[in-house]
Amino acid sequence: MPPPPDVTAVAATLRRAGCVFAEDEARLLFDAARTPGDLADSVRRRAAGEPLEHVLGWTEFCGLRIHVAPGVFVPRRRSEFLVDRAVALAVPGAVVVDLCCGSGALGAAVAAAVAEVELHAADLDPAAVQCARRNLAALGGHVYEGDLYDPLPAGLRGRVHLLLANVPYVPTSDLALLPADAREHEARIALDGGADGLDVLRRVAAAAGRWLAPGGHLLVESSEQQADGIAACFDRSGLAPQVVHSDDDFATVVLGTAPR
Repeated sequence: MPPPPDVTAVAATLRRAGCVFAEDEARLLFDAARTPGDLADSVRRRAAGEPLEHVLGWTEFCGLRIHVAPGVFVPRRRSEFLVDRAVALAVPGAVVVDLCCGSGALGAAVAAAVAEVELHAADLDPAAVQCARRNLAALGGHVYEGDLYDPLPAGLRGRVHLLLANVPYVPTSDLALLPADAREHEARIALDGGADGLDVLRRVAAAAGRWLAPGGHLLVESSEQQADGIAACFDRSGLAPQVVHSDDDFATVVLGTAPR
């Protein structure tokens, strides 16, 4: 029987498959494998193009280990900028809602950074809801399955201090331009924002005023090109808009503040 592969051999296999960070990925796969069979299966999946995060079953986000299952949207590093903005606005005991929550990474990161947050999250995708429940359980978060605000408890209306909504914002015509790991392995409903990318965003903004507390904030991630359109949408919905950029994170966030 041949000896099990070592990290160098795994890295060579991943490099041949086109993995840019083959050595780092090989170490992660090697450390995660419980048996040689596990390792072989993980290397096969990764070499076939499955996202590393789905193969491992987790990703790091804001210093947290976030569980992600196959098919579930993998939180992007640029979204840490949205978390930073939310934490800067938060106060202890804030009511936080994470809409289109996916794995629940945004809500988890805010709750981990702000004391005594009351955290709620919702998503339409059952697989994402299962991940979010796993990720938010230790933080006392409540996770609901349904379309946007529909599954949220009515008692949250007018009480939400921070409404985080990393909605799908890729225009439908641009989906084919996404990297293969996203295009082929993440749920389309987590990516497709309609003709101009703002279909879901408009629905979130239109109803936000009924859920936000006076002075509460809606925060969404955006491409730089879409930011002005989102700001105008917020303004039409009665929210005072602000666009903030991070050159370091290649990230854009649009904030909408409810009147006091």
